[in-house]
Amino acid sequence: MADKSFNAFAMAQAQFDKCADLLGLDDATRKLLRSPMREYSFNIPVRMDDGRFEVFRGFRVQHNDARGPGKGGIRFHPLETIDTVRALSMWMTWKCAVVDIPLGGSKGGVICDPHNLSSREQEGICRGWVRQLVRDIGPLRDIPAPDVMTNAQHMLWMLDEYETIRGAKYPGLITGKPVGMGGSLGRTEATGFGVIYTLREAMKEMDVEPGSTKTAVQGFGNVAQYAIRLYQQMGGTVVCVSCWDQNDQTSYTYLKKNGIDLDELLNITDHFGGINKGKAAGLGYEVLPGDAWIEQEVDILLPAALENQITAKTIVKISDRVKVIAEGANGPTTPEADAVIKERGIFMIPDFLANAGGVTCSYFEQVQSNMNHYWAKEKVLAKLDINMTSAFIAVSDLARKKKLYMRDAAYVIAINRVAQACKDRGWI
Repeated sequence: MADKSFNAFAMAQAQFDKCADLLGLDDATRKLLRSPMREYSFNIPVRMDDGRFEVFRGFRVQHNDARGPGKGGIRFHPLETIDTVRALSMWMTWKCAVVDIPLGGSKGGVICDPHNLSSREQEGICRGWVRQLVRDIGPLRDIPAPDVMTNAQHMLWMLDEYETIRGAKYPGLITGKPVGMGGSLGRTEATGFGVIYTLREAMKEMDVEPGSTKTAVQGFGNVAQYAIRLYQQMGGTVVCVSCWDQNDQTSYTYLKKNGIDLDELLNITDHFGGINKGKAAGLGYEVLPGDAWIEQEVDILLPAALENQITAKTIVKISDRVKVIAEGANGPTTPEADAVIKERGIFMIPDFLANAGGVTCSYFEQVQSNMNHYWAKEKVLAKLDINMTSAFIAVSDLARKKKLYMRDAAYVIAINRVAQACKDRGWI
């Protein structure tokens, strides 16, 4: 569960400040990149199924577009805040830059809980969000995508509203669309597979066979599910997953020390990634508290839920056996925990590198939509593998050469690329 006292934007700025010092950035460049270029906050009135009106708060933050149109998802979450969206937009800027795709960083959100909303009410929020931003998003300006608790159907409602208002077809406006409506094959797998592509390269560097490793996973949404599938195909064993239980309003860890059965769990999982606790227990899973995932005797930790999960308080629970952390989620590790991870010599694959498969494939989808052309799934995933592997090798090489922590090396590459684009444009 998210910590209400945690400020993701303060953390994102602290990470930036550290690497700005490493790069020796001048004051003007620091000021430009340390805060978003544009922010939008607005109300979305929606007529509910019972006839009354409810007003939802929506956001869109465009952090930087020097390298190309903004790119970033839209979250529906009851604990969404403008600072969370600011942080995520900044991380999107670095994410696009580290994998070297010509896009900037944006992020959006709405304070709501889709669990408690009908399909029609969710459609009203989607269309209302677009009506507030129709002048400020577009295929050449800012391209939204799905994120936490949003999906392809939400994106299609948003696209339809945008095209209705504009009176023309703009398939490149939004990514994460249904495949039959301009979406890209391979997009569903992309983020989770991307995490494992980078993990595979890390294991190669460490001379570790995937089949000899065990992993604990936090989260059981789209990213975690596909990461688990590819990791298991490589021979690895996932001993537990942790996820939110909507009925109990808390999280649980589902443990099988000899390895979970992914398809078995998927059969008892709702479309938000929540596992049925009673059915899991009936299948022989040990049901533990939600934070028990981080305590397991495993080689790899894969946080793929929300930010602020590996902290100064939880880092002490991590087993001495853990050798790699691959961040499938955005901002799961705090700077205080990073210091301990570095001291312990745990290999860190930072979020905006590890989970960049999603935005990379979103870029592929945008290219296909703008060309009115579609690629086979095998081609998409092959291109994704090449991009993710190349990005990982560039970061890892710099980390070794300059003796940098992997997160710092990724930031140095990304921030330097964005800063140079700003300078080349004459902004600073």
